[in-house]
Amino acid sequence: MIRTRCEVLSNRRTGAYHSLTLVAPDIADRAKPGQFVQIAVPEGRETLLRRPFSIHQASRRGGWAGTLEIVLDARGRGTAWLAEARTHDVLDVIGPLGRGFSYAADLGSCLLVGGGYGGAPLFFLAEELRARNKLVGMILGARDHERVFKPIEGKRLADTMVITTEDGTMGERGRVTDVLDATLARTGAQVVYACGPNAMLRAVAERCAVRGIPCQVAVEELMACGLGVCWTCAVPVVGRDGRGWWNMRACVEGPVFNGSRIWWDRWLGERPAEPASSAPEPERIHRPEAAEVRP
Repeated sequence: MIRTRCEVLSNRRTGAYHSLTLVAPDIADRAKPGQFVQIAVPEGRETLLRRPFSIHQASRRGGWAGTLEIVLDARGRGTAWLAEARTHDVLDVIGPLGRGFSYAADLGSCLLVGGGYGGAPLFFLAEELRARNKLVGMILGARDHERVFKPIEGKRLADTMVITTEDGTMGERGRVTDVLDATLARTGAQVVYACGPNAMLRAVAERCAVRGIPCQVAVEELMACGLGVCWTCAVPVVGRDGRGWWNMRACVEGPVFNGSRIWWDRWLGERPAEPASSAPEPERIHRPEAAEVRP
């Protein structure tokens, strides 16, 4: 983890979103797909708070060497402020943070599923997988065509690409889950990687569980510190045997988790009967095994 002051190299519109490229060689050298950075943004007249942003790209060589790219949707005070960033502005950045995606050496085919700008970190992952000669399928979905994230670049990266929009203005009408089963069958994917709204992640993870396909999800959760101290980003995780549960921190043990291990009902607000046993023994509470999905 590195705290540094990063110069803004560019700020570009990407459909409905903003892509910021930062000069951050130390972070770029260490970043892995699925990790994130925390950027200090103003939330009041005298208040600076950090907000998490997934790493869209981290360039280590070539003309963009030493740069980091993040994507944001200007919906609040902090992100609106970042959306106005200009070239040569300087940002206070901490990263790379969290646990990213994992993949086995013998992985042959995989499917990446992104919802809205949640698809941003999957491009970094796709490049890493292609560099290792893996077959990459991709599904990108959004409400409308403006919110489908970089569809042309996605087609360049993926061996198989499917686009969905809820209003039918690009690709197939519907949601990513409407085409998931057919795409899994067509690609023969051995593992699924997903990032987007949490309700979408749940639907993808549950569909994969039925088919017996491992699924890694990069969750969206509010983070106050990003360092594992405050526990505001706790995600309830169920034991491997389905008995007992405990909390894991999205900023430390996540943001990537095994989708079949998240207790979705509890996390997303519903409160069913608790798992059959009490919480596991204390030494297991913070073990970062929830992200260890092996295809």
